Amino acid sequence: MRKRTPILVPLLAAAALTAAACSGGGPTVGPTAAPPGSQGATGANPGALPRNETLYTTGTQWGPPANFNPIREWDSATGTKGLVYETLFHYDPNAAKLVPWLAESGSWTSPTVYEAKLRAGVKWSDGKPLTAEDVAFSFGLGKMATSPYHHLWDWLKSADAVDERTVRFTFSTANYQEWDFNLYSRSIVPEHLWSGRSEEDVLNGVNDKPVGTGAYTYQSHDQDRVVWKRRDDWWGRSALGVEPKPRYIVDVATPGNEVAMGMLLQKGLDLSNNFLPGVANLVKGNFGIVSYYDQPPYMLSANTAWLVPNTRKKPMDDPAFRKALASSVDTKKIVEGVYGNLVKAASPTGLLPQWEQFVDQAVVGRSGFTFDTAKAKKTLADAGYRDRDGDGLVENKDGSRIKLTLIVPTGWTDWMEAARTIAAGAKAAGIDVTPDFPDFNALVEKRGKGDFDLLLNNERQLSSTPWTYYDYIFQLPVQKTQNTVNFGRYENKRAWQLVQRLDQVRTDDTAGMKAIISQLQQIHLDELPIIPLWYNGLWAQSSVSVWKNWPSAKPGAPKSAPAMWRNWMELGGFETLTQIQPAAS
Repeated sequence: MRKRTPILVPLLAAAALTAAACSGGGPTVGPTAAPPGSQGATGANPGALPRNETLYTTGTQWGPPANFNPIREWDSATGTKGLVYETLFHYDPNAAKLVPWLAESGSWTSPTVYEAKLRAGVKWSDGKPLTAEDVAFSFGLGKMATSPYHHLWDWLKSADAVDERTVRFTFSTANYQEWDFNLYSRSIVPEHLWSGRSEEDVLNGVNDKPVGTGAYTYQSHDQDRVVWKRRDDWWGRSALGVEPKPRYIVDVATPGNEVAMGMLLQKGLDLSNNFLPGVANLVKGNFGIVSYYDQPPYMLSANTAWLVPNTRKKPMDDPAFRKALASSVDTKKIVEGVYGNLVKAASPTGLLPQWEQFVDQAVVGRSGFTFDTAKAKKTLADAGYRDRDGDGLVENKDGSRIKLTLIVPTGWTDWMEAARTIAAGAKAAGIDVTPDFPDFNALVEKRGKGDFDLLLNNERQLSSTPWTYYDYIFQLPVQKTQNTVNFGRYENKRAWQLVQRLDQVRTDDTAGMKAIISQLQQIHLDELPIIPLWYNGLWAQSSVSVWKNWPSAKPGAPKSAPAMWRNWMELGGFETLTQIQPAAS
């Protein structure tokens, strides 16, 4: 993810925009961060927090905290979901399995019925017990038309409390892949505090007095920070045998990456989830800064960056043209020159390294693409795109001029430079591409309406299943406004049917998943509705001055995700908090 303007679209309504976006380097919005020890004005004790018990983080919040509403997974204050509000399960990307959390177990009791058994003794921070009614109620909020998981109720028939600790979910269609995703994505809220709220308040309410089951409670906030305090009575201490180590967590909104860098070096930050250019020098120097790897790419992979052609426009509606465009991109130059090897070149499939088992290498070998300017030129010529006027640039088959614009948001410096590299490679192959850097909000409007030629995008994060990835690429029907998926407006009914079939494969049926994913990969590489370029990093730079034992690839070190980004707490971010240790110990 990057420190930049957030994207206001829900994760599964979008299954993805969560956590804003995950490229690097653009400037941020927000006041200059106060020094460590200041606690924030709203309801705060003006005294300093004990530094040896406080974890200072940054990298998700772009300004004053907008709200503490866990339903708003895309712009709620960092920690609202994960520290205060919890989910039924977590997901361990390393073990590729769901981890029981509020639910001690869950299973399919029939092909269309799933039952979750809640842990005994879980209490809300106001002292009331968590019950099955709370869980049924929380999922029931999806029935509201504006809910980010309203789509769930297209195939979920009912969510019922069988007894105090058992919740039964009955489906009209069992979408197993999507359901696993929901099990660790949906926040559980207390019915006794939420049942009287209007639909407007449920979705858009600030919820300034959050009451959750999580390990932390709200303490205070100010314009540039949120302060959370650990609960001594958190249920997980006994049930899970773990406890987060920091007594206080302060998430700071830094106004720019250079500020985050300075605070990190001055020991004012413990964990920066910003993209910080030049982090290799920090890790290799004597600065007390560590990252997951001590060599390129330094970070775990979080999502895939794609070049997205608008397939409703000529010549991007032609698969041959899209293939030529793919061959023109020198991704190696982007990886090395723009990112300094902080990212990895993507597989032609775009599937993240964590999903490598699902990559059909035979399909890649047969239909994959690589950077090859000569091949790009030949592909264009063979498809009828020729330079008729001798300017070095090809025209459309009918002789009309090709002049394309590649848009990325202004200020996203890494993507801006990547766009320039892509445009240069395209022109070398004979395709006229010009980078353009509109304001972020203007770009979002253009993207949603289909008012663009080419854009960069990366809004599907690592998840429990490649289904979320293919759902993004192939989802139908194409709407007048595409806010969350398939921005290129590509239509392939067979591919969408395969995505729906994949959704209905049991998550433990790896062979069944591979069989369908192989077919999807073949369609993807034959058609290239999106062109995978590189894997964005799970940006994480940690100081060892106050806290140590950060996750890393070193033997014996924790292997969880060192991330505070929204929707990553359930992917290992919270577990990281339980594994770090005071540096003084």
